[in-house]
Amino acid sequence: MADCSLPDKTLPEEALSVVHTSASARPNRFPNRRSLLGLGAAGLLLAVGIPLVQSRLMAQKVESAETSAVNLLAVETLTVDAVNSYEVARTYTGEIAALRRSDLGFTRSGELVQVLVAEGDRVSSGQPLALLDSQSLQTQRRQLQAQLAQAQAQLLELQRGARQEAIAAAQAQVRDVDNQLALQRQQRSRRRFLYEQGAISKEQLDEVSFGAEALAARRDSAQSRLDELLNGTRPEQVTAQQAVVRQLEASIASIDVDLNKSTLRAPFDGIVALRQVDEGVVVGAGQTVVRLVESVAPEARIGMPTRVTRRLRPGEAVTVSSAVERFPATVKAVLPEVNPDTRTQKVVFQLELGALARVSPGETVRVELSEMVPTSGLWLPIEALTQDIRGLWSAYVVVPAEAGDDAYQVQPKAVEILHQDNDRVLVQGALQGGDRIVASGVHRLVPGQQVRLLGN
Repeated sequence: MADCSLPDKTLPEEALSVVHTSASARPNRFPNRRSLLGLGAAGLLLAVGIPLVQSRLMAQKVESAETSAVNLLAVETLTVDAVNSYEVARTYTGEIAALRRSDLGFTRSGELVQVLVAEGDRVSSGQPLALLDSQSLQTQRRQLQAQLAQAQAQLLELQRGARQEAIAAAQAQVRDVDNQLALQRQQRSRRRFLYEQGAISKEQLDEVSFGAEALAARRDSAQSRLDELLNGTRPEQVTAQQAVVRQLEASIASIDVDLNKSTLRAPFDGIVALRQVDEGVVVGAGQTVVRLVESVAPEARIGMPTRVTRRLRPGEAVTVSSAVERFPATVKAVLPEVNPDTRTQKVVFQLELGALARVSPGETVRVELSEMVPTSGLWLPIEALTQDIRGLWSAYVVVPAEAGDDAYQVQPKAVEILHQDNDRVLVQGALQGGDRIVASGVHRLVPGQQVRLLGN
């Protein structure tokens, strides 16, 4: 660019003297030629220098404006949109429900002769786990069975009554005694006649008389026996014998109970967690032989507000998380009672069967559920917020500045944070939908500062 300063030239001394002379002397109507040439040169220099100076000043002004525009802070912006609701994920904490866990032992003492399972075996309900020695019980049972058979036979005989053969024998005995009695009576009649004739003594007559009376007594006895056989067994005898049979049956049932208790069985489907003793040990009643843990899908029980439980439906799929692992689960049931202290309801979540080996009863677990909250607001990046001196939060809105088309001015707008979701927040306040705000780097700004938009 050309130098706009005046040329470093001076007028000749003669011209200066002429000028001074002309200023002090009387005006000269006809200046000399050299004076005219000097004045012409000075005028020419002024005519050329003034436009050059003006051009130089204009270039400096344009360059200053361009430099100011370049030096404005570039900011990243975004346009905010209003929303009427937002989704929030809430986490609720509970624990794994205690599975059935039993230390199993015999109800009677005895020698352990066999353990049928090993640790880790899966067993079903009713499956034998261990056996006690039962030889003495088997012997007692056989003895009682023999006694029962005898008592039942006697009872049957009493219920059926006498056989025809016995009745016939009793009848024959009665007839035999009748015949003997008739003979004895005839002999007594003859002896009395002989006694009256003086042929025999009184003693001989008495022997025949007493013999007849003895036969009469035997006849009465035989007739009574026959009548008993004909009339059948008395009801009292049948009842007494029935009681004997029932007593023997009860004794056998008691032996059967002890024999059944000699076999340790699984009370539910489960996994053998511990084998406490081995064969040959004499165990006492109640002593632990094996430990059994129920082999069913574990359950998680978690307390939730009633407004959440009303939205849950049985069979709904969720994810239950422990400290180190996540498990698929479904909603099994919502218990009806509300805890008066926490005002929550217990929700039962059914975990998959594979989680049985990876969770323990009482372990803390969590479930995360999404909930739609009807609230109006605007989503902003966390980096778009700044805290002012009053402890409130603000966001910077960019508006066009008067300096030019590329310059903008930032203005703070107070907002209230309603919810935070990772790296963004939902706010309400002076912001409106469609406002353009500074998206990041707000710590470098002050209210009213002029900026340029990044990318413009």
